[in-house]
Amino acid sequence: MTRQDPIGKQELKVVGTRPVRPDGADKVTGKAVYGADFYLPGMLRGAILRSPHAHARILSIDTRKAEALPGVKAVATNADFPRVEMAEIDAGEAGINVDRAAQMCLARDKVVYEGQPVVAVAATSPEIAAAALDLIEVQYEVLPHVIEIDDALRADAPLLHDDLMPAEAPSNVGARLEAKSGDPDAALAQADVVAGGRYTTQAVHQGYIEPQACIASVSADGQAQIWCSSQGAFMVRSVAAAITGMNLADLRVTPLEIGGGFGGKTTVYLEPVALILSRKSGRPVKMVLSRDEVFRSTGPGPGAIIEVRIGATRDGILTGAIVDLKYQVGAFPGAGCGAGVMHALGAYRIANKRVTGCDVVSNMPSSHAYRAPSAPQAEFAVECAIDDIARQLGMDPIALREKNAVKPGDASFSGAPLGPIAFLETLAAAKVHPHYSAPLAPEHGRGIAAGWWVNHGGESTAMVSINEDGSAVVATGNPDIGGSRASMAMMAAEVLAVPMEKVRPIVADTASIGFSMLTGGSRTTFATGKAVVEAAQDVVEQLKSRAAMIWGVDAAQVAWVDGEARCLEGDEEPLAIKDIAARMGKTGGPISAEKSVHPHDAMPTYAVHICDVELDRETGHIRVAHYTAVQDVGRAIHPSYVEGQAQGGAVQGIGWALNEAYAFNKAGGVDNPGFLDYRMPVASDLPMIDTVLVEVPHPNHPFGVKGVGEVPIVPPLAAVANAVSAAAGKRFLDLPLTPARVHAVLNSAG
Repeated sequence: MTRQDPIGKQELKVVGTRPVRPDGADKVTGKAVYGADFYLPGMLRGAILRSPHAHARILSIDTRKAEALPGVKAVATNADFPRVEMAEIDAGEAGINVDRAAQMCLARDKVVYEGQPVVAVAATSPEIAAAALDLIEVQYEVLPHVIEIDDALRADAPLLHDDLMPAEAPSNVGARLEAKSGDPDAALAQADVVAGGRYTTQAVHQGYIEPQACIASVSADGQAQIWCSSQGAFMVRSVAAAITGMNLADLRVTPLEIGGGFGGKTTVYLEPVALILSRKSGRPVKMVLSRDEVFRSTGPGPGAIIEVRIGATRDGILTGAIVDLKYQVGAFPGAGCGAGVMHALGAYRIANKRVTGCDVVSNMPSSHAYRAPSAPQAEFAVECAIDDIARQLGMDPIALREKNAVKPGDASFSGAPLGPIAFLETLAAAKVHPHYSAPLAPEHGRGIAAGWWVNHGGESTAMVSINEDGSAVVATGNPDIGGSRASMAMMAAEVLAVPMEKVRPIVADTASIGFSMLTGGSRTTFATGKAVVEAAQDVVEQLKSRAAMIWGVDAAQVAWVDGEARCLEGDEEPLAIKDIAARMGKTGGPISAEKSVHPHDAMPTYAVHICDVELDRETGHIRVAHYTAVQDVGRAIHPSYVEGQAQGGAVQGIGWALNEAYAFNKAGGVDNPGFLDYRMPVASDLPMIDTVLVEVPHPNHPFGVKGVGEVPIVPPLAAVANAVSAAAGKRFLDLPLTPARVHAVLNSAG
């Protein structure tokens, strides 16, 4: 790993170091409590009957035999949910439509994908619950189904819903967006070189290790609690309460440890169902998805068709671009083209451009966020086209990107000027990296790709309190999916000027901390970190005031240095935090502060990836031989965590490029609902991924933080495809680059 010196680096003692993670010991010893580990006395086990059809009308549901089975305590259908018409809840990067979310928990009038939940039961054991499912009789009228984007857009395609695109005739298009400037058609007609094509990607799953799990318990007075694996306890509270008709104040949600999410756990699947079953049975209900259920019924990242044309002058100035994006969003609209339209061309200065996008529904699990949602697909096509322009011009591909890269002060997608972004610095770091100039072995190819992500701010709350012995607690409302407990503790320790070991970070439940937006969009260390810093600064001021009270001096005469109060006048002995804390009862009581923030000044981050692949022309097999991820990170609070984010995103993108894809059979069912057949990269598939952290701090964050978790997955699709195309001497347009697909292209006449 290389870490470039940050610009304007502060003298910091904790931030930028690599302490042991505060949650590490419990995780490696098996003591950490995940969703499936949590138990309550007297709890029941829930199970779900799922649709065997990709598209069918529900004619009748008969649960009488199941209800009569000894040990069955409750049965639930969508009829147990109050009908909520099109109410949308802000859930972070995108809103959640309550009515559609309810139908993904339990289908109402018809099923629109294989595996959609239809009936839920709660019983005294998992075996009895499974037996009860076999006794439920559901009558279906099977309807024609559609999976692929092109098929769903045909005039005679079966329609999933009758309320999409109300301004037009009913269709399978759930949303349509356009962004335009200048005259791209004229610019392309006058360009010296034009590159592009029709690119495709497939639906891919986030692949988190831990399946969704929860326990719900509703008391006799209507008060309820949920313990769950989720990226946002407040999101779970809001959506589950809306689906079940509960008051927010009656529902308390406690986040447990989370075994991965990557955006896939920013919605609900089980929690409202468990609430209904608990309310009906009067007992706690635990529900855990199997891996098969995860693949069949939770949201993958969408597949896409991207048509691109980009034009340039002979000296490498990009003059015009047209991008058309179609996203395969699954059974319900809501997670597709918006971010794709924003990100497709946002890294480059192109005066004449038009980007259009649409969400296309089809009979597969409804898509959901997956790490920089919708940006990897769009930038895969754009970065491949830019690579082809560089090849046509005989120009270094990084030099072409440098010539056209957005700079500080350029207009962003929203029209506001960009702040101190570091795209050029990231490109420069990639260009001088030894990997970029290393000689290539025979049958190897090298690819370059860039990418960016807008990043988010959002509402966050944090509390910092001092214990009687002088140690501190930092409580936030954001589940830790990428090391945020460590970064929160480190920032608090930096402000308090104490060792990190003196700070205990915790993730609080929804009744113990103020509202916080979910963990996603690379926002937590940035936004929640601001709240932590403000709370810690408040605590420091309180400590100074308490010291002034002890000394009998004005608070203005007290400074905070190296974790202790020092009197600027007089010969008073310094007071450490433990000395002040020991006298809390005599100086005003507890020392704590809670701060809430809602920053809107998150800054985009950029990444440039270099990939070498080895191509076996006989079999079409691709081996990634060398990989480097260069990333603008603002300032790395805990560099090891930041390196891990860059490496993890690269691995996921490599899997997307080479192996991963949902496979559907003729009946519309998922054919590979497990890790045996859904091929994700493992350690033996990969080289060590080198990282370069480019630190250009965010000026409006106390420690210069920019979000780092989303952008690493954006460049790999194109970096791998460009490397394979360079090795083969042919452009590859369709992902994943499986051996069969590569072999077919190598042996084609084109």
